Amino acid sequence: MSWVVGAVLLVVAIVAGAVLWARRRLVLVTVDGSSMEPTLYPGDRVLVHRRGLARVRPGDIVVLEPPAPAGVMRVPAAPRALDSRRWNIKRAAALPGDPVPPAAHNAVDLQRVPLGALVVFGDNATSIDSRQRGFFSATDLLGVVVRRVSRAR
Repeated sequence: MSWVVGAVLLVVAIVAGAVLWARRRLVLVTVDGSSMEPTLYPGDRVLVHRRGLARVRPGDIVVLEPPAPAGVMRVPAAPRALDSRRWNIKRAAALPGDPVPPAAHNAVDLQRVPLGALVVFGDNATSIDSRQRGFFSATDLLGVVVRRVSRAR
C-alpha cells in the first residue's frame, strides 16, 4: 500500500512541475484588433512561447509591447501583470543584421536592422507596425506564437 502512496505523490510532483514549467514558458494571449487578419482575428486565442530575439526567425508571428512614445520612459511591469498589458501581435520581417525591408524605409533611416531591434509587419495592410513606428525593441518581445488555441469565428 505504501508504494501506491509513493507513486501517487510522484505523479502529483511531476504534474506540479510540468504546470510550473508551462506557466513560466507559455502564455495565452487573446487577439484584440485586426492587424493580423486574415491569419488571426479578434477574439482568437494564441499560445505564446516565451523566447528571446535569438530564437525568432523571419516569418514568425511574435507578441511584443508597442514601442513607447518618443520621450516616454516605460516602467517594467511585474511578471504577474501580463494579463493587464496591451500587446502587439505582428509577423517578424527582419532581424538584427538583416536589410530593412523597403516597406519600412519611410519610418527608419538605416539600411540594416540594428542589434536589439526587429522589423515587424501585420498581415493586414492597415496595420500600424514598423511601416509607421520603425524598429521594435527586442526588450519588448514576449515570445513567438506557437499555435492558435481557439478561433473566435
